[in-house]
Amino acid sequence: MILEYINAALEHARYEIIEDDEPYYGEIPELSGVFATGRTLEECRRNLAGVIDEWLIIRLRRGLPIPPIAGRTVGEIVRVDTGAGA
Repeated sequence: MILEYINAALEHARYEIIEDDEPYYGEIPELSGVFATGRTLEECRRNLAGVIDEWLIIRLRRGLPIPPIAGRTVGEIVRVDTGAGA
């Protein structure tokens, strides 16, 4: 589910070349604050996938909404009490 969401988000990525040591810049317009750079387009894409993953983890842990992308969604985390330490 999460991998499918990340792949769908990457399909919506916008890339451009900027004046920087890492000239490839990518962002996902539907995901506020999600962007990355890289020395090559492929590196930028890999970095962007990592940023999406971290963005998802933070939003899930905080109970924040995650917008659907191309019909893909990510459900909320369900914490299971394993009884450890009891």
